[in-house]
Amino acid sequence: MAMALPMPGDEFPGYAVGDYEGASVDQTFELFSAAAPKGWRVELIEGEIYVTPPANSGHEKIVTELVEQVVARRTDKRLRNSTGIGLNVPGASSTGHVIPDLVIAPRDSFEAQENWNPTHSVLLVAEVTSASTASRDRVQKIRGYARAGIPVYLVIDRQSDEVIVCSDPVGDHYARRTVHRLGTVVPLPDPLGFAIDTAEF
Repeated sequence: MAMALPMPGDEFPGYAVGDYEGASVDQTFELFSAAAPKGWRVELIEGEIYVTPPANSGHEKIVTELVEQVVARRTDKRLRNSTGIGLNVPGASSTGHVIPDLVIAPRDSFEAQENWNPTHSVLLVAEVTSASTASRDRVQKIRGYARAGIPVYLVIDRQSDEVIVCSDPVGDHYARRTVHRLGTVVPLPDPLGFAIDTAEF
């Protein structure tokens, strides 16, 4: 589902639409981010801007269950779960801005109060696919998270009933990729080292 955002002049009084002619992708991204209604996600992935509506209840149920299982099963109690955290992820030629469904990182990793945070301390990112996001979760985001050096990328693919675990980032790919049926127990590699039960999803 897509939504037509208001024209920039609508939310920035005193400015005409023509004032934004020739704006860069980054400037346009900032305008879209400011114009998006609360709860909508605006991401910049490989030079393209994506605006995604709030997730439905099925999506949020999986994210909540995933968070609860991570809290219960992690062995390193210094780790924390974050949802709604913006990350800077390298694009093909410039910086991208993404908001994963779940980020696992050590406590205090995101204390700088930045809108877009560095990824050097992130251990895992997870995405739960929706019809409108599945393609980029499977392709562009894999490249971005690998370029950022994030050790584990977990994809809960609701459209294909699969769970994909990507690990060992090398360049813009992950050297290891395992695929599991949704509904099975899925082991997460180091540095996590525990399993999640996707039958609860």
